[in-house]
Amino acid sequence: MTRTPRPPRPVPPPDLQGRGRPDRFLTGLQRFSAAYIKLTLTRSPRPGADGERPTDLVVTAREQLADDVVALRLADPDRRQLAPWQPGAHLDLDLPSGRRRQYSLCGDPADRYAYRIAVRLIPDGGGGSAEVHRELTEGTRVRIAGPRNAFPFAGDTKVLLIAGGIGITPILPMAYEAAWRGADFHLVHTGRTRDSLPLAAETARLARRHPGRVELRSDDVEGMSSAADLLARAPEGAAVYACGPSPMLDALRAAFPQSPATALHFERFTQAPITGGKPFTLRLRDGRELDVPADRSALDVLRDADPATPYSCRQGFCGVCKVRVLAGKADHRDRRLTEAQRTDGEMLVCVSRADEGACLDLDL
Repeated sequence: MTRTPRPPRPVPPPDLQGRGRPDRFLTGLQRFSAAYIKLTLTRSPRPGADGERPTDLVVTAREQLADDVVALRLADPDRRQLAPWQPGAHLDLDLPSGRRRQYSLCGDPADRYAYRIAVRLIPDGGGGSAEVHRELTEGTRVRIAGPRNAFPFAGDTKVLLIAGGIGITPILPMAYEAAWRGADFHLVHTGRTRDSLPLAAETARLARRHPGRVELRSDDVEGMSSAADLLARAPEGAAVYACGPSPMLDALRAAFPQSPATALHFERFTQAPITGGKPFTLRLRDGRELDVPADRSALDVLRDADPATPYSCRQGFCGVCKVRVLAGKADHRDRRLTEAQRTDGEMLVCVSRADEGACLDLDL
């Protein structure tokens, strides 16, 4: 029998993406988050720490997890405690070139003296991953902001966790949290080849401690898995958390209504497809007019004109690509700016647009 999900409802925090069907997550997230943060702060005071203020850390260890994946351990050079974090959180890294990129925390939240991230090299990406692999050696100082959480884990009692490739980075801490809480959980880590799956040692350790709850599926060993097959592993009434390539996430969303789960929460590593886009124009201070097609973002067009245009998440929540609109009405599609900021003319060009045929004068 096909189940029809209700229309999506806003879920705090505003950056969370998911599908809306009745579940305890949607009604209890705020209460849980408030209690969890209060408990964390009570157990682990953080003298002088501020999770929202950039902090200079140093790379204290570097580990090659796979041919194209490197893990970094970041610590305060004065060995001070770092701000606490919850599974699903990420850091903003200001790289030596001036680029800002976001990477999920994949270490132990109980370790208050170090953050751990894992970065996969993307040869045809925007250069951030290549810079991490090339420049961030042991002893390198790097400025961070965060941790911030746009993909929170609510401690559901029944959980299916699905990770595609490097998508294991936010998912693995969720698995450890679910195990610690005694939840009915199942973790599936998928990838093209078994050797390419990062964090394999940690995943294997979790599998030994919790037999039957951790599953590796690679195309070269088990063959490709369909989204329906993956979702069939969900216990009745479970919440699903997924992170990985956009095609995988899109397939999971399409197959979700027929699954036994009641909620799907996910995080993308790449820009979401543009839906309902209309062509419009950007006008720069020097008089240039740039046409934005229906299937491209304003950020893409601006980067064609100036490759140094700053950006990071490409999903409307980090704020790095913020510009000021001097004239014209923006169609705001971000989940970060306040109404006051929008009224003041601010716009995130990675996701926000304008009406068909309209022109936005930018302070660029």
